[in-house]
Amino acid sequence: MKRSLLIIGFCIVNLTAFAQLSARDILKQKTEKDLQKIIDSSPSLTGLMAVDLTSGESISINADLIFTQASAIKIPILMEVYKQAHEKKFALSDIRPLSASNTVAGSGILNAMVDPVHLSIRNFCMLMIGLSDNSATNTLIELVGMKNVSNTMQSLGFVNTRLQRKMIDQQASLRNEENISNPAEAVRIMKLLHEGKFIDKATSEDVLSILKKNPIENSKIASGVPANVKLAFKTGGMGGVSTEWAIVYLQNRPYAIAIMENYKTAASPSNIFSLLSKRVFDHFSMMKATRYGVLIEN
Repeated sequence: MKRSLLIIGFCIVNLTAFAQLSARDILKQKTEKDLQKIIDSSPSLTGLMAVDLTSGESISINADLIFTQASAIKIPILMEVYKQAHEKKFALSDIRPLSASNTVAGSGILNAMVDPVHLSIRNFCMLMIGLSDNSATNTLIELVGMKNVSNTMQSLGFVNTRLQRKMIDQQASLRNEENISNPAEAVRIMKLLHEGKFIDKATSEDVLSILKKNPIENSKIASGVPANVKLAFKTGGMGGVSTEWAIVYLQNRPYAIAIMENYKTAASPSNIFSLLSKRVFDHFSMMKATRYGVLIEN
């Protein structure tokens, strides 16, 4: 008799818990299951975090795992440049030379220049983001100081986001001195910029304005959303690694998203970012509906 009562009680508790789930809770569970299936289809390791910048709702899978960032780390570098400019350590219009020691291979155009290069700090920033120029990036790292980038991130609460080497430094990579972060912190950084809370609103908007100029064809996240939707983003890629931090400007429902992948092999599907991005976009599009699921276009 007692056993029967216990079983009945257990069933009542579980039914009550299920009854307390809202329709949106159930939709979120469905979305996370679908995202997990996509991630499980690849032999590589993938992490994802997305946050609705209107409601604060978040979706995450492996969001606290540390990933090598490749060129996505250029967002914290850009932030440090603007921070020090705000502190009057230099002006963004100041002209700086490109030194031979900072000129490296990989993405960008500066390493192909024949004549001596002198550019404004702002233009080095534009090249670092728009063309992911590694030589421009190394110039800016030297300008602001590598440790200062990590210290600023830590002061903002991003303890796992660290700049530990310049671009194309194979010896540092062999020592495991990688530039790192995780999806949870990347999304919080993008949220900070969106809310105008990095230094001040004007500085945050200046940083985002550069990220918005990034050519949309460079974004894997953009391939999962409609062509008319704007993004502010930065991608990264190197052997076995792909990353992207973004704000997706879904109408009246923008969201921040970060997707990171490592241990990639030839067997890793090339469309993982696109599939994950599309599923997240579909989810947050549904959240524009009323409480009872009616989608009113506005």
